[in-house]
Amino acid sequence: MTVDVNDGAALSTDQWSGGGSRALATYAPAVSLSFATLVGVRPSGVFDELLGAPAVATFAEQFRADVSRIDETMRADLATVTGKHQFAVAQMVWIADVAPRLRTALDTLFGPSAWPDERRYPVADVWATIENFMASVARLTGLDPTLTELVRLRGARQHGCRLCASRRSVAALEAGADDATFDAVDNHATSDLPPQTKAALALVDAMIWTPDRLPADAIEAVRAELSPAQAVEVVLDVIRNAANKIAVALGADAPEVTEGVQLFRTDADGVLSTV
Repeated sequence: MTVDVNDGAALSTDQWSGGGSRALATYAPAVSLSFATLVGVRPSGVFDELLGAPAVATFAEQFRADVSRIDETMRADLATVTGKHQFAVAQMVWIADVAPRLRTALDTLFGPSAWPDERRYPVADVWATIENFMASVARLTGLDPTLTELVRLRGARQHGCRLCASRRSVAALEAGADDATFDAVDNHATSDLPPQTKAALALVDAMIWTPDRLPADAIEAVRAELSPAQAVEVVLDVIRNAANKIAVALGADAPEVTEGVQLFRTDADGVLSTV
């Protein structure tokens, strides 16, 4: 028995096989399309010579390893080399960082697969493409609001994003999450969070810190505690939330509140707004 997917291929009865690319197309078809667009763009006027400049390479290497450790010298060097293209180049660094994380995570969970070749075409606004991708991920509903928020918050704290760490989801609060729930993400492995949540957060950590070598025990826990669709959504949430790395890298992640937390909602179109 097989399950049809968009491209006419089929996913085997064993839902944890068939390949990461096929799993993405099966469980998140709209995201599959927006991801293909994301990895196929480049900013107009930005050429390989600029993207390959030593200052950009140094910035990108630290961006990948630990974005919170990008310092003012790296930022200044990037600004000097990229000029008016600084933000666009940072966006390209982000795309180059998250695309292999997504592919590796899905291929580790569902088996190796062939991903389409990247044929980049120039666009005037790369950020619009990133926003479209993020909104397509935010429209997924396989995870409950509390788990979605804990995945977001874990990533925010691991990346050192002050803005994201200062925010809380209204949907998660309405679902019963409280300060104790949110604080538990810092020591989730030894917390009293549900096994499903612990499995998801362990995958978050692995995708952030060891993206090329996801631990077997973390993968086994995800397969035991989450459905394939939920696992795909966790992977995509990690990638979506990692857009905060752009702000952190450029030193633009200051919180908008000086006390307490800032509440936000995500509407049916996947657009975030503060309340």
